[in-house]
Amino acid sequence: MTDHGGVAPPEPLTLYTADGVRIDAGHLRGDGRVCFVLAHGFTCSWRLPALRRIAGVLNAHGGVIGLDFRGHGRSGGRSTVGDREILDVSAAVAAARRRGYRRVAVAGFSMGGAVAVRHAALHGGVDAVVSVSAPARWYYRGTVPMRRVHWVIERRLGRLAVRMARGTRIAPGGWEPVPEAPYEVAGRIAPVPLLVVHGDADTFFPMEHAHQLYEAASDPRELWIEPAFGHAEVAATPDLIDRIGKWGLDAVSR
Repeated sequence: MTDHGGVAPPEPLTLYTADGVRIDAGHLRGDGRVCFVLAHGFTCSWRLPALRRIAGVLNAHGGVIGLDFRGHGRSGGRSTVGDREILDVSAAVAAARRRGYRRVAVAGFSMGGAVAVRHAALHGGVDAVVSVSAPARWYYRGTVPMRRVHWVIERRLGRLAVRMARGTRIAPGGWEPVPEAPYEVAGRIAPVPLLVVHGDADTFFPMEHAHQLYEAASDPRELWIEPAFGHAEVAATPDLIDRIGKWGLDAVSR
């Protein structure tokens, strides 16, 4: 979301969630037909270069609202790692509606993909959902990167380290109660279209997560397994994001 490549600077937004958390966001204006709400992964921010590049590509297909989840970037609160972040997405969707967009598609990456699925299933109010590189279930420790993520979340020293290194503030104490996993609620998204995107070179979550999520969902749904695609925002190519943007525009026009 910069002026590089002819993309206008974003309109800064300050949003507030239903539970009172201040959310930092930015808006790239579109033609009014569709707005993409861009939901980042754990420890990321809409202000990072990878997210700005994604927003710039999506902006060719509609408006874009990128947000920092609670506990991330310039937003308030503390991260609940996929639980109450559904309220953050609701605030962004409401902001898109206030700006006159007739259709809203939520596109989430990794943790943001899980949040996008849970938000659509539990809160609704969107017209299309894209989940990229997302976990289907919680507590997965089958890869080295995910074992590191759990150390960061569950240990006081880990939480301190990620706050110092990435500015991400994580709520201590874990989940109580444990929120519904994405695959447990994916069937409630229909009749809203769902696109599940996953790479066969993902080092965080193997493809079984994508298949579990897709199989738990109902039609209309699509599954894209992308060759040589790694994980989430950093690995996403402009071509992939452009195809996602075209899918989203088509999905909300059906």
